[in-house]
Amino acid sequence: MEPKAVLFDMDGVVVDSEAHWIEREEALFAELLGPGVVDVEGEIAGMQYEEIYDLLVAEYGLEMEREAFLAEYEDAAETVYGEQATLMPGFEGVVAALREAGVTVALVSAAPHDWIDLVVARFGLEGAFAVRVSADDVDGPSKPDPGIYALAAENVGVDPEHCVAVEDSLHGVESARRAGATAVAYRTGHNQAFDFDAAGADVVVDGPDGLREYLSQVTRTVRESESGRSG
Repeated sequence: MEPKAVLFDMDGVVVDSEAHWIEREEALFAELLGPGVVDVEGEIAGMQYEEIYDLLVAEYGLEMEREAFLAEYEDAAETVYGEQATLMPGFEGVVAALREAGVTVALVSAAPHDWIDLVVARFGLEGAFAVRVSADDVDGPSKPDPGIYALAAENVGVDPEHCVAVEDSLHGVESARRAGATAVAYRTGHNQAFDFDAAGADVVVDGPDGLREYLSQVTRTVRESESGRSG
């Protein structure tokens, strides 16, 4: 498989934001439902926040009004993305190398577009991505449903089997795999216990160094393929 596009998840991959979200969600859910009732890291990671509300109502009997619940997330996003999140070390160089090799780079996130825009503006990523796909764009459920990655592949004009998706959640890995992309699980501090193999990950990389090395291999593969064709 010759990679032609790399599709990056945002939270936990492009930006280190998951620890901040986990802290806020655990505090909110403890207040609403009781401590430890919801497995924040395993059960809802990668889900769109409106779907999180629906899950909590259906599975745990949450009584909070939808508008108030969503407002909690929207207020938190301003702080998480505007102040707390940090960019993956070396991300700009990774993107530059991929694009120089002719690989299309896209962002695929369960976050709404206004949250994505906060990240893009804060870290100067306006030119980094050929397309930015949000769960807002999908007419159907978000991750682990494959629709968001299928749409991303369609939007970049690349067959899913030639796409590499980088994800940090079980839902995200499953979504990418079901769409037909190569699913790369990005293991960092918050997801050490996740069974990415069971979720169907094709590759598991450890931390920023491991991801950069894997994506360097992607660029080398593309360049060698191009060199072979031109030779």
